[in-house]
Amino acid sequence: MDLHLRGKRVLITGASKGIGAAAAEAFAEEGANLLLAARSGDQLKALADRLRSAHQIDAATSVVDLRKPEDLARLAREAADIDVLVNNAGDIPGGSIDKIDEATWRHAWELKVFGYINLTRQIYAQMKAKGGGVIVNDIGAAGEKFDANYVCGSAGNAALMAFTRALGGKSLADNIRVVGINPGPVGTDRHVTLLKTRAKHQFGDESRYKEFQKSLPLGRPAHAREIGDLMAFLASDRAGYTSGVIYTVDGGISAGWG
Repeated sequence: MDLHLRGKRVLITGASKGIGAAAAEAFAEEGANLLLAARSGDQLKALADRLRSAHQIDAATSVVDLRKPEDLARLAREAADIDVLVNNAGDIPGGSIDKIDEATWRHAWELKVFGYINLTRQIYAQMKAKGGGVIVNDIGAAGEKFDANYVCGSAGNAALMAFTRALGGKSLADNIRVVGINPGPVGTDRHVTLLKTRAKHQFGDESRYKEFQKSLPLGRPAHAREIGDLMAFLASDRAGYTSGVIYTVDGGISAGWG
């Protein structure tokens, strides 16, 4: 299926690895030109070089910390002509309410919650001025299947779900679509590291981390590329009547699996 993304310009935050890098690959295969943003310059450059060579597209990079207003404003200027924004940067830690103090909570939300909102505010205005665009928010299924041991993430994701629905419910009046994706467990490096730490504490052997995946649908987490492919589809005109909704990709966990 041709997604008609060739020549479109796409900004992806948190693009150096995981879901962000998988999304970059998906958009590049469709011929989109990329602006990849993250805090890791070396990883960004390696990814951009590879995608540029493999797919004959333009791939620029921007080393930014979206917690810093000056970095966020610079990125928005660099992205003045983009057609698609993929909000993906975030690293909210796990922990119950007695384990997450105020400083940790605020630090996490400055990136995953306010980072999304503040960048969207600037990019939305630019898209409106140029006649339209698409914003895809990578949120997380903990925003609908609440977890007391991930209370900071559940609360932040729920806020971003409401933000996405509220903004996307009226955005087509400006020819802008706003959609969200709620991944469940995804087999990223971060996911594996968390499971290895859990296995080391529980079993004394981090190599047994895969035992925690056996209870998941299909006995595995989602592949990052499964999320990236959905991002590309939702950003395309094949999904042109879709706005203000959240797509959950968790193998049925939030619908009652297990």
